Amino acid sequence: MPIHQYLPDHAGCDFCRDGFELLQRLVDPALSACPECGTPIHRIISAPQVISGQAHRTSESHAGKHGFTQYKRAGKGVYEKTVGKGPAFISGD
Repeated sequence: MPIHQYLPDHAGCDFCRDGFELLQRLVDPALSACPECGTPIHRIISAPQVISGQAHRTSESHAGKHGFTQYKRAGKGVYEKTVGKGPAFISGD
């Protein structure tokens, strides 16, 4: 569910004077008045937060935190453990 931002059309109460955020479903209608004082308000569009790429999901700390073991290639057919539980090396031999 997205967080919608609302601003008053003119001076409002302490709750809505500087604007406020409200967690709403996309299908919910926009509010037309402040829930505290009844001042007319309007919803504003804000930029979404987007994470670019997948680097945050493949980091060693992320894998270890979630209980996974991560290996990196150390040579031909040999992999060395970087984080997690398990053998220190994996070899194809």
